[in-house]
Amino acid sequence: MLSSVVPRTTAVATVVAAALAAGLLAGSANAADDTTAGAAQVRIHDIQGNTRVSPLEGKQVSDVPGIVTGVRTYGSRGFWFQDPEADGDAATSEGVFVFTGSAPKVAVGDRVTVSGTVTEYVPGGASSGNQSLTEITKPTVTVVSSGNEVPAPVTVSAWSVPAAYTPEGDPAAGGSINGLPLAPRTYALDYYESLEGTNIRVGTSRVVGATDAFAELWVTVKPWENDNRRGGTVYGSYESQNTGRLQIQSLVPLAEQPFPKANVGDVLSGTTEGPLDFNQYGGYTLTARTLGTVEDRGLTRESTRPQRNGELAVATYNVENLDPSDPQEKFDALAKAVVENLASPDILALEEIQDDTGAKNDGTVSAAQTVKKFTDAIVAAGGPAYEWRSVDPVNNEDGGQPGGNIRQVFLFNPERVSFNDRAGGDATTATGVVRERGRAALTLSPGRIDPANDAWEDSRKPLAGEFTFRGRTVFVIANHFGSKGGDESLVSHHQPPVRSSEAQRLKQAQAVNAFVKDVLDADHKADVVVLGDINDFEFSETTKALTDGGALFPAIKSLPRSERYSYVYQGNSQVLDQILTSPSIRDFSYDSVHINAEFSDQNSDHDPQVLRFCP
Repeated sequence: MLSSVVPRTTAVATVVAAALAAGLLAGSANAADDTTAGAAQVRIHDIQGNTRVSPLEGKQVSDVPGIVTGVRTYGSRGFWFQDPEADGDAATSEGVFVFTGSAPKVAVGDRVTVSGTVTEYVPGGASSGNQSLTEITKPTVTVVSSGNEVPAPVTVSAWSVPAAYTPEGDPAAGGSINGLPLAPRTYALDYYESLEGTNIRVGTSRVVGATDAFAELWVTVKPWENDNRRGGTVYGSYESQNTGRLQIQSLVPLAEQPFPKANVGDVLSGTTEGPLDFNQYGGYTLTARTLGTVEDRGLTRESTRPQRNGELAVATYNVENLDPSDPQEKFDALAKAVVENLASPDILALEEIQDDTGAKNDGTVSAAQTVKKFTDAIVAAGGPAYEWRSVDPVNNEDGGQPGGNIRQVFLFNPERVSFNDRAGGDATTATGVVRERGRAALTLSPGRIDPANDAWEDSRKPLAGEFTFRGRTVFVIANHFGSKGGDESLVSHHQPPVRSSEAQRLKQAQAVNAFVKDVLDADHKADVVVLGDINDFEFSETTKALTDGGALFPAIKSLPRSERYSYVYQGNSQVLDQILTSPSIRDFSYDSVHINAEFSDQNSDHDPQVLRFCP
């Protein structure tokens, strides 16, 4: 149990001891063994305690007083209330959530007393590794009076949030921070936890995560923290967390007040105020009674420059589960991006191309209709008549949506590049490397790399192809490594969080690295481009495994640190999509083309990447 590692706070111990002395608690001489906390003495800060888990977890509390600060009538229904008489301890929150399960019958400003059971709810379940939210459940609520002034909000600002993110987890508790006394003046996560359930406010703040489909956005209260020129906050290492990020939601139902659309770099101006919640999809979240106004700062989509005559342009783009049932508008928007924003690259590796019936689980594996609809849209947008190559997967063996059969696909412009076809490639047959006339060559093109390797279980197998540009052979390997699904979040109670998904990506990276070394053993001057949705950071063990022995270089590292990102997650601008090059590709131009990840209106959640070089 979480509570087993949490010491009882001095405050609560004193309260319970006093209650025993006064005869307000029945039972044993050891207050910790009682199942009921004293009625008149227990207040919200006693329930919250000075660690992440309540010292009264599982106990009944009676007539806990406070003023309602927020009411949620949708989702996890309930209300927050707060004690206006603080205890003076910065580590103990004065607010707490009351889970009612149905629309609460209270209003903001009601003075109430609440009786019920103190519970630690873990959003996402215990296996998620998430911290827990202290709640009062099965409540009995009495409204004492209405129209009271809400307790003044705590202002969360650049100066109040510590620079250090979190303490190290306690080894004796399996790396958990649950039992550690909160140090809100030292660690950002401790600071936010000390305000769980409390009425807080942020002033004018920059948006670092665009409005999403669930009516939420991210801001930072630290405008200088790992900032970039487009307004985001860059995630540059596991040790360099962006402590100023907060998720913003609204307590007003969307039917009553639409949530504002905001892009990265916009500003949420004025005051945003409400209780601080903790949820599965972002951790600490300001649930706003009062929401500021979004100021559009005019973020525009980038366009890369066209390749020059002697340059080969190779790009990667995750098109997010594209299939023929998607609206024509999505195909048209993606096609327009290929032509206008990516300048019609010579070779384009696509990830998340679904089969011809999409997520319908009917045994279909061909993606010919999907690709035709896309390439037709590119022509209609003024682009080249791309040809394409791929290998159909075995049904439901490559992960993604069941029945969708996502795979990588090569598009190439036959006016500038040719594909060297070598027949025989299929879902289960591995391509290899041979030496022909002193040069490396693939045995199958297109072909899959080591598809029987358990590294690719329930995951996309790499697609290798051999191209010719101006008489020079170029090997391109398109990848879509295993997702981060199952990893613990940055706000996990384990610190550092458990990144379990990295184990599979590490094996995948090792397999690709071994294949690249086979190519280089056959011809150390071979031009090899490894690209795709690597689903991992440029500083990760996955990337280190890809580059082992100097076989590859992550081209995104040629960019300034502030420009290294292809994806925005929970307000962090970070790298997932990469292009890596063999040693012969020394001089190149690299561009992470920001057209999706920073925008509320997205055609995909990934930004494409483009590499230009002269083979």
